[in-house]
Amino acid sequence: MSKIEAFILGVIQGLTEFLPISSTGHLYLGRNLFDLKEAGLLLDTMLHFGTLLAILYFYREEFIKIIRNPFHKLTFLLIIGTLPAVVIGLAFKDYFENISKTGVTIGWEFLITGAFLWFADSIKKGTKKMEDISWKDALFIGSFQAAAIFPAISRSGLTIVAGLFRKLDRETAAYFSFLLSTPAIAGAVFLQTLDVAEAGKEDISLSALIIGIITSCIFGYIAVKWMINYLKKHSLRTFAVYVWILGAVVLSLQYLGLF
Repeated sequence: MSKIEAFILGVIQGLTEFLPISSTGHLYLGRNLFDLKEAGLLLDTMLHFGTLLAILYFYREEFIKIIRNPFHKLTFLLIIGTLPAVVIGLAFKDYFENISKTGVTIGWEFLITGAFLWFADSIKKGTKKMEDISWKDALFIGSFQAAAIFPAISRSGLTIVAGLFRKLDRETAAYFSFLLSTPAIAGAVFLQTLDVAEAGKEDISLSALIIGIITSCIFGYIAVKWMINYLKKHSLRTFAVYVWILGAVVLSLQYLGLF
């Protein structure tokens, strides 16, 4: 893998982890575009580590509060919201890993993501702020996060839509969605690290990995900040159109045997 390829994949991971268009689906497409099937689990782990650093820095004040007061309401909400993904992820780990490797369903998953994003604009505007979020809200949003374990179902997209369903205002829905992603990304990095240790060394240079980490971190931070501000006044339907087009292209290429 070249440094340029690592840079591009870092940009893809950083942006698509927090834009509602699916990072896993885009990374799969990016690796296939560059014919980088050998750049596997270690690369994925490091790119996710980069976005984890970005989200930890963005929410540094919230996590400092949690460290100082572990029994803060926010701690409880994050635990409740993360439980569904933990249960589903561990119970069906091998199944979802196989789907992610083959990419056989990603075209349809992009289309499904688009349907949720398009529908989001028809949800009646909510008024709940962070302090108004209940454990039922967190569990509901977390259940949508669990559904996003499919590779091209956007985690950020589904959790933002779930927040809107629960009457969070648009900015708060995005804010809590990204905050809730932190334990999910951290858990994924931890499990992938164990898998990397078991699989052994991969043929990827240290410099390429460092470039990927730094790039995904920088662009992840940009994406989080931009998306929260974007949702204040703009629609999710632009992203819906994008993933619909992408899904249709992927399905067409698969049908023709070109992908």
